[in-house]
Amino acid sequence: MQEETLWISKAREGDQKAFRALYDLHVTPLFRFLRQFTSETAEVEEWVQRTFVKAFEHLGSFDGRARFSTWLFTLGINEMRMDRRRAQRAPFGPIAEEDVSSSSIGPEEFEWDETMRVWMRDLDETKRAVFVLYEVEGYSHAEIAEMLGVGESTSRTILSRTKRYLKDRWRNEGIKR
Repeated sequence: MQEETLWISKAREGDQKAFRALYDLHVTPLFRFLRQFTSETAEVEEWVQRTFVKAFEHLGSFDGRARFSTWLFTLGINEMRMDRRRAQRAPFGPIAEEDVSSSSIGPEEFEWDETMRVWMRDLDETKRAVFVLYEVEGYSHAEIAEMLGVGESTSRTILSRTKRYLKDRWRNEGIKR
């Protein structure tokens, strides 16, 4: 997006309006993504706020190789991880790799109902992150790997295992509609 590139350039020069435009463009997707990791809205708001502060402070380190949103989500994930570590919660753990295949269902087809929300909360943070980033937000496995600091095949494996878990749970419990 050329407009976004212009905003990034101007924000690097200290233009507050350009940074506000970047904020306005990305705050809702970032909030929606981080919301998958806690039921506490205030906690998510804090992560989002700290993410944008870090983004503003370190905008010069954004090199443009990845999408700006990928970089921003990485900062958000790191803020969440640091907060969890401070709270003595377990950080992301390693997941074994295996050959898998997957297909995206796309955000327009993905409906969250209360049952699915409960099931998502039951997933560990890594599985939840990969599933939401790929299936809901539409990021590629390469982008997810960069955000989470794992290999692409690990991202594929995690997604495959998560889908299998959700399908099995659906078969066993069903989604109430």
